[in-house]
Amino acid sequence: MTGAPGRSRKSPDQVTIVDVARHAGVAVSTVSYVLSGKRAISEVTRTRVLASIRELGYHPNAGARALASRRANTIALVLPLRAGMQVPVVMQFAIAVVTTARRFDHDVLLVTSDEGPSGLRRIAGSAMVDGMLVMDVELDDSRVPLLRDLTRPSVLIGVPADPTGLTCVDLDFHRAGQVCVEHLARLGHHRVALLGAPAAVYDRGTGFAHRTRAGVAAAADRHGVTVVTQPFEEGPAAIRQELADLLDRHPDLSALVVQNEAAVGPVLACLPTLGRRVPQDMSVVAICPDQFAEQAAPRITSVPVPAEEIGRQAVALLMRKLHDEAVPEVTLLPPRLTIRDSTAAPTARTPR
Repeated sequence: MTGAPGRSRKSPDQVTIVDVARHAGVAVSTVSYVLSGKRAISEVTRTRVLASIRELGYHPNAGARALASRRANTIALVLPLRAGMQVPVVMQFAIAVVTTARRFDHDVLLVTSDEGPSGLRRIAGSAMVDGMLVMDVELDDSRVPLLRDLTRPSVLIGVPADPTGLTCVDLDFHRAGQVCVEHLARLGHHRVALLGAPAAVYDRGTGFAHRTRAGVAAAADRHGVTVVTQPFEEGPAAIRQELADLLDRHPDLSALVVQNEAAVGPVLACLPTLGRRVPQDMSVVAICPDQFAEQAAPRITSVPVPAEEIGRQAVALLMRKLHDEAVPEVTLLPPRLTIRDSTAAPTARTPR
């Protein structure tokens, strides 16, 4: 077809498998076998076909490929956008999922509407996706019973109260809470506050928030540390007021554990205006991505949320399920504490 007198060259989106076969001088079935890998083709022929594909700019039609393989080569990322979610962190998960899926020759359908079980049923009942990744998992998530029954495979980024019959991957947030308190206890702190996610996150039973709070409480009890737990809302003005109220009620606090990425910057900015220097008067540990901790002033001692690694593992687990491989029910990534400039041994304070 190329170079034929009087015939204009087709654009890549017009090129068909027939055009590739004609250009390479082979049968259409041969091109199909080269693309699918379902039958051995000589290296000479395979090289010639691939050269024609590159020269013509051919891209296999997704619909035709799905019909031939009974696969859509697309996975769904079910990410309902809800109150209290930290969008920058959520997008780190989404980007990791998309880039990893491409390595497996899969596209990603992003589903952001909060439709609960009915939304999952609609997605699974279509031919659009091969499997699903589900985020913002609650302890008593209404989607879990349906996920156990669906024929399409799924992986949860998060862990419900009962993970039986599911596939879940997440940071070990319970242990993360413990690690933060253990670090502060070793420094000699006895009065600590957990500045948590917005109240809406706790109210709907989101797993990571409740698991962190439980881990903080368990470690505090074990080390003789008194802990105050308070959800923190979004917005600098609200954060400043809540922080001022917290210090008025508990003036003996010497350390904070922050699990609210949006609050990290405002908390560090407000503490000096409230008479608390970091780390001289107040140590701060955060559970947040490394970039938040590194860019803060001072740099924050933190347990990072490994969004990229969790996203990669979630996709890899789903691909294994698509190939009928056995996978573990729960994969928890161990937390890693990085000590920076925001924590130190407590010092005696002069009353204001």
